[in-house]
Amino acid sequence: MSDEHGSGASGVILAFMLGGLTGAALAILFAPRSGRETREMLGEKLRETTDRSRDLRDRAVARGRELFDEASDFVGEQREGIERQRERLAAAVEAGRQAFRDEKGKA
Repeated sequence: MSDEHGSGASGVILAFMLGGLTGAALAILFAPRSGRETREMLGEKLRETTDRSRDLRDRAVARGRELFDEASDFVGEQREGIERQRERLAAAVEAGRQAFRDEKGKA
């Protein structure tokens, strides 16, 4: 299940980066500006893309941590539930043994 989330996020990041590179290449080919203006524009777009990528990465990491914490909590709750069931079963078995001993002692 975590593989699905990881591959989805990496796919989005890859598509985002490829789109940015394609846009940059087209901007260079069809730019009606001078070389200096084009370089400045590309540098600005690259910084924007970098900032967006970092933001996306940070959100993905935060969501991953949230999911991990939720899963850890769930596992802990299940362990506690299993331990309670085990204790109740052990108490029931012991009560059954004691009842058997009592009945055997009466006979």
